Amino acid sequence: MEIIDFHAHIYPDKIAEKATLSTGEFYGIKPEHIGTADELLTIGRQAGISRFVLLPIATKPEQVRHINDFIVREVYVHEEFYGFGTVHPDCEDLQAEAENILRLGLKGIKLHPDTQGFNIDDERFFEMYDTVQGRLPLLIHCGDRRFDYSHPRRLKRVIDNFPRLKIIAAHLGGWSMFDEAYELLSGTDCYIDISSCSAALPPERIGEYIHAYGAERILFGTDFPLWDPVSEVKLLDSLRLTDSELEQITSKNAHKILD
Repeated sequence: MEIIDFHAHIYPDKIAEKATLSTGEFYGIKPEHIGTADELLTIGRQAGISRFVLLPIATKPEQVRHINDFIVREVYVHEEFYGFGTVHPDCEDLQAEAENILRLGLKGIKLHPDTQGFNIDDERFFEMYDTVQGRLPLLIHCGDRRFDYSHPRRLKRVIDNFPRLKIIAAHLGGWSMFDEAYELLSGTDCYIDISSCSAALPPERIGEYIHAYGAERILFGTDFPLWDPVSEVKLLDSLRLTDSELEQITSKNAHKILD
C-alpha cells in the first residue's frame, strides 16, 4: 500500500532542534523527533511512507522567501518530497507571494492562523484566495480552543466565498473542537486531514469521523516531528477501514490534489 504523509514539517539542520522545541512549547507537548529532512526520511521509511508533503510556516514576513527557497531545494534534492509554500499576513503583497509560490513550482500554500496571528477569514487574504482558487490548494491549520483565529466557522466563511478554492482543513477540521468542526464542514467539499488526532481521540472515534465525512475527503498526515510516523501509520490498522477506504486516505486523495 502506498502511503503519502500529507502533513510533515522540516527545518534547516542548524535550527531544527530549536524550531521543533519551540513548536512543542506552543502546544505544551514534547516532540517525538527533531525535524530534519534526513530524520523524516529515515523514520518515514520505517513506517512504510513513500512520499511526504512539506508544510512550512513563516512567523515573520521577512522569512517567507527564504523558507520557500529552502523547501524548493529540499524538493529538488529528495524525490520523496512534495513542497507547499508559506505566506505571512504582514507581507507587503500577498498576491505577489502567491504568484512566486506558483513560479517556484510548489504544490500549494500552508497557513497557520494561530502561530501567524490572523483570522482565516481576514479580508486581507481575500484577493490572494481569489488569485489561487483553481490554481493552488491551501492547507490550513484549523481549531484550537485557546484561540479564535482558526475556528472552523471562519473557514466556512472562506469556503462559502471562494467555491473554487481547494482547501485541506487540518486536524479533522478543528483540533480540540471536532464536533463543532463536523457540524460546520460536513456539508462542504473541503478535504480533511487526520494529523495530530491520535493524541486527542481514541481510534474508534477517529474512525467514526472518517466515515461521517467520507473517506473520499480524508488525507493521512503525521505532523512530524511532533508525532512519530511509525505510530501514526499503526493507527491506521486500528481504524477498521476497508482496503478501498485505506487507499483513498493514504494515497488516492493525495494524488487528486497533488497531480
